[in-house]
Amino acid sequence: MKIKTALILCAGYGKRLNPLTLTTPKPLLKINQITLLENCINLIVSLGIKKILVNTFYLEEKIKNFIEEKKFKIEIKIIKDGNNILNTGGGVLNMVNSSKDMDFLVFNPDTVWGENYKKDIEGMEKLYFLNKVKNILLLVNKNFSFDKNLSGDFSLNNNVIKKDKLNNLIYTGCQIINKDLFKSYSVHNFSISEIWNNLIENNSLYGFESLENFYHLTNLEVYENLLKN
Repeated sequence: MKIKTALILCAGYGKRLNPLTLTTPKPLLKINQITLLENCINLIVSLGIKKILVNTFYLEEKIKNFIEEKKFKIEIKIIKDGNNILNTGGGVLNMVNSSKDMDFLVFNPDTVWGENYKKDIEGMEKLYFLNKVKNILLLVNKNFSFDKNLSGDFSLNNNVIKKDKLNNLIYTGCQIINKDLFKSYSVHNFSISEIWNNLIENNSLYGFESLENFYHLTNLEVYENLLKN
């Protein structure tokens, strides 16, 4: 891949998975005896990425200890949110500020990632650089979602993201983003959707549709059903 650095968002409280997440951060919950975070890191390694930045806040010592004990075969640096949680936008900005790179692959570990996504992510990266875009999201049709309560957020027209009556596509939790988009932002608590909405207004938020089945830890009920699956 051309992209050298991946970001993993690991700062959240995971309240919808209480009581499990009262003592275990959501990225360290397991599916098939492997943590969500490890699944995500293994996919990133398979893509040939050189470095991972992980942001932490809630139960951050547990994330830090897990990464140190696992001794993954890739450079992983922890970037703390600081005294206050920064949300998705602030968390990403805080991480990109610590890197000289311009383009980043970003993951939410709430999704059960696997090497089956490798081809989609490589296709998304190709489209990103070919069209010289600033932000592209990996999307999936809601019909492919294990959690049938998830409604769609977006529509696609020639890989450009729209919001309309159809809105049958879900954000998978993987995107490529360019540092330039944060020029007018300072590090504080804000959602990445602020950036997306601005790009949508200008017809410049791109999407790449995956046809993989989508497994996402929305809440405790979904997680328990996934464990039975």
